[in-house]
Amino acid sequence: MRYERSFLPYGAGWSTPFVKWQGSLATQHPLKFAAQCTTTFLGKRGIAPTVLDGLVLGWTVPSSQCFYGAPWVAGMIGAGHASGPMVMQACATSVRAIQTAAQSLEVGEREKLLVLTADRCSNGPHLYYPDPSAPGGTGGAENWVMDNFGKDPWAGGAMIATAENVAKEAGIDRAAQDEMTLLRYAQYQDALKDQQAFQKRYMLLPLEVNPSGKKVIATIQGDEGIFPTSKEGLAKLQPVVPGGTVTFGAQTHPADGNAGTFVTTEAHARELATDKAITIRLVSSGEARVKKGFMAMAVVPAAQQALARAGWKANEVAIKTHNPFAVNDIYFAREMGIAAESFNRFGSSLIFGHPQGPTGLRLILELIEELVLRGGGRGLFAGCAAGDTASALCLEVRCG
Repeated sequence: MRYERSFLPYGAGWSTPFVKWQGSLATQHPLKFAAQCTTTFLGKRGIAPTVLDGLVLGWTVPSSQCFYGAPWVAGMIGAGHASGPMVMQACATSVRAIQTAAQSLEVGEREKLLVLTADRCSNGPHLYYPDPSAPGGTGGAENWVMDNFGKDPWAGGAMIATAENVAKEAGIDRAAQDEMTLLRYAQYQDALKDQQAFQKRYMLLPLEVNPSGKKVIATIQGDEGIFPTSKEGLAKLQPVVPGGTVTFGAQTHPADGNAGTFVTTEAHARELATDKAITIRLVSSGEARVKKGFMAMAVVPAAQQALARAGWKANEVAIKTHNPFAVNDIYFAREMGIAAESFNRFGSSLIFGHPQGPTGLRLILELIEELVLRGGGRGLFAGCAAGDTASALCLEVRCG
């Protein structure tokens, strides 16, 4: 899809740090915590929640009372007049949520929407499905997070199998994956320089965890659970699957966190921006699906589709990718004809973790800040998602 009147106000988006699962955010209700973070952000920016006329809520892991979705979250942040849909599309949730808000803008239904994405991989729900037809009426159980990581009901394999399949077919060996992981780790270190100067451009820091509203139980200063990475350390790791090539070092880790942004018209974007000389225009989006069990390949056709709709070429845009496996970026660089070091500046989900719903939005916010530091330009976000699919989004930043 191409967009004509959808904008992101500069400085009206945020992400929490991402915390490795079973860490500092493991006990926080993801939607209540997302509401707390939203309230904190709006307060810092001096934005009244009453300006909202819609909210799109994205999540992938159910939590108690999530049935009430966006209306509940809107009420918790002081926007009880607003409502909207829940969006859930695995790791493509962020792009789909932005698309949903933009489509509402494009047809004139809404003008000031909040896109809020939140997930907690920690302590995922254990579901029980009654089966009256079974012997004794015994039902079946599902561990939402682990069982779905472990098996795609259509393709039949685990998530990691998709990376192994692409590695085998594309000839991507262990050495290439270790090299890519080291590169992405080094790029992430750039985001930490000068007391996290880059991350502080968009991240809620420090982040107080205050579920009761009375007592702060934790203060988070940055991403938690990042694995120190070296060539020697990676070399010691064994493949996760015997006979395979993908190690725990060359894949991301599950995490907890949330991220949000306003999606508005151009006029309202100027009103809400921290720097009114900067405009961020949504240009196009794309979505693709590839053959069973080859998820990492899907990023390429999704990106090509979004770029074609924008009329752009890969070598003339800044790029951020959601890369749950190092294999993803190796394949993407080869197929798109670009250098691996030319994209994912300041880090990626391979290193800082993957809470699923909010991962893409954090990367989009990083893409925006990278373009602002460049003085403006064109950008592409692309990332794979469960079901051998991928989504992509093109945007343009103008400064001055």
